[in-house]
Amino acid sequence: MSTNNSTASNAKSKKWWALIGVGLASFLGCLDFTIVNTALPSIGAALSADVAHLSWLITIFMIALSSLMVVMGRMADLHGRRYVLYIGMAVFGTSSLFAGCASSINGLIFWRLIQGISCAILYPVSGAIVSNLFPAQQKGRAMGLFFGLSFAGLAIGPVLGGFIVGAVGWKWIFWMNLPVILISFLICAKSVPESRNSTMSREMDYSGMLLLIASISSLVLAMTEANTWGWLAPATLVLFAFSALLFILLYAVEIRARNPLIQFYFFTNRLFITSIIGTFFVAFFYTLAFFLMPLYLEKIRLQNEYQIGLMLLTTSLTVALVSPLSGKVVDKYGAQTPLLIGFVFFIASALLQANFSESSSLLAILIAFTLMGIGWGAIVGPSTVLAVNSVSASDEAIAMGTSMTLHNMGGAFGLSLGLVVFQSQEQVHQSFIAGYQGAMWLLVISSAGALCVIGWNFFRKKSPGPVIERTC
Repeated sequence: MSTNNSTASNAKSKKWWALIGVGLASFLGCLDFTIVNTALPSIGAALSADVAHLSWLITIFMIALSSLMVVMGRMADLHGRRYVLYIGMAVFGTSSLFAGCASSINGLIFWRLIQGISCAILYPVSGAIVSNLFPAQQKGRAMGLFFGLSFAGLAIGPVLGGFIVGAVGWKWIFWMNLPVILISFLICAKSVPESRNSTMSREMDYSGMLLLIASISSLVLAMTEANTWGWLAPATLVLFAFSALLFILLYAVEIRARNPLIQFYFFTNRLFITSIIGTFFVAFFYTLAFFLMPLYLEKIRLQNEYQIGLMLLTTSLTVALVSPLSGKVVDKYGAQTPLLIGFVFFIASALLQANFSESSSLLAILIAFTLMGIGWGAIVGPSTVLAVNSVSASDEAIAMGTSMTLHNMGGAFGLSLGLVVFQSQEQVHQSFIAGYQGAMWLLVISSAGALCVIGWNFFRKKSPGPVIERTC
């Protein structure tokens, strides 16, 4: 009996160690998505790069990340999630090393591309590993902790980047990844079991893969560069049209494929659609808000890098604290309850920020930033748990990749559309505050729309069908 208890205790301990190990890897991937932002001025000065080149450090990472997540999820299902995760770790560590050693802006852009490819592995595969390890009754708590750790990296990136650049220089925003990814690997080597989709055909859908990569890359490039080129510029319109054509071809190919890469039937599942609305609009909100909030603190509040970092830490820490709590709510009440609560807090935060002015009190700003963190933490984990739980166990990595892909596209679309609103209002009123308030009203409207759709799905009398309960 004692031997059985000891074995069960060790197995339970290994699960939580595995969560920490893959959570650290995902944390770094999320961190690298935003940490570069605050280092751009220093990188530009050191490498003699103009704004156009610097913007590609963000754009190329986002394109690689968005276009490859589903592909990497399928690769993990085919070849083993632990095996593919280790490859992602190795590529991430190598690209971080050489990014810090880059002596030209073109070289740094190349290594950011490789980083984006590696993070396209770390995000969905680590999440699929955690989902596979825990039974349904613990999945919400486990995924809440996982996303609390992961998205703390996303939220803290601009804050940490400012401190690191100010203290030791921009190269260390990349080199700091090396010891952490090594620790993550050592933990995973002792605790993460191999898992794969044994029911899946060994064939890879190469036609679907190429069409998916090309279509998403074109769309993300058009959205991220539209504000620079112009929304009606020939290059922008051609990219949007090309992307639409490729998506039509992708659909035509996938519905006939024996082993499709994209499972379009996911989008007939009301629970999955609800999860996508949640993950799309949480990224829509925080990407735009986190871009404008530091500018408000700098231009209007006249705060320095360290003060801005401390102010933004209010949101970052709240995300990290709320995410595990929202996971417990998922286990007890289901994923849709925290989604509804989260968007209510988003609306409250955006309403407060839509009334910011030159004379706004420090308390009002901190309250708005805290409310944003609560909403962010309440939505991001449960939306992905709902995506994974709404499909069969054999499709969980693909569901994770699809969810995260649309999450990133939500961020790209939110930033692009938000900047259009910001710039138009700023130009009309010749005021940064007017532009800021306009962008925040956009976030009020988008969050209210998401809340209404999720609420309608939640309270419809017709049953959506049960969430698939699985044990590991």
